[in-house]
Amino acid sequence: MNNSKSSTFQQLLLYFAWVVSVVATLGSLYFSNIKGYIPCELCWFQRIFMYPLTIILGIAAFYNERHIKKYVLPLSLIGGLISLYHYLVQKVPGFAAIKPCVQGVPCNVQYINWFGFITIPFLALTAFTLISIFMILMIRHDRLHHKK
Repeated sequence: MNNSKSSTFQQLLLYFAWVVSVVATLGSLYFSNIKGYIPCELCWFQRIFMYPLTIILGIAAFYNERHIKKYVLPLSLIGGLISLYHYLVQKVPGFAAIKPCVQGVPCNVQYINWFGFITIPFLALTAFTLISIFMILMIRHDRLHHKK
């Protein structure tokens, strides 16, 4: 792959990661501000990791800053782990007892349950996973083309 195509591929990965973060951020704002769903403690932690990704990835996509992956990947992986934990709290009986939410909305509340498995933490996990995959693809692409 020549340098121009290589750069375009990475630019697309950045753009796709940014779009995913924007959709996730707007989705969380829709659920809380329009639908009136009150975020639980774990939802807030997921937002803490997703919202900055929207800004960071947007700037990186605009300036074609490919080195941003080393900052984005830890945020998306940690956010994804929180989402996975939250999803387990919702879907695995007895799992919520490990760390019960003591204030506000209980973390095992399922405002949505599409097809019996798609909940808000599942949607967040999907977004964090996609962003992580895009960053890993960028890292692999760099290694294959000996760029640093």
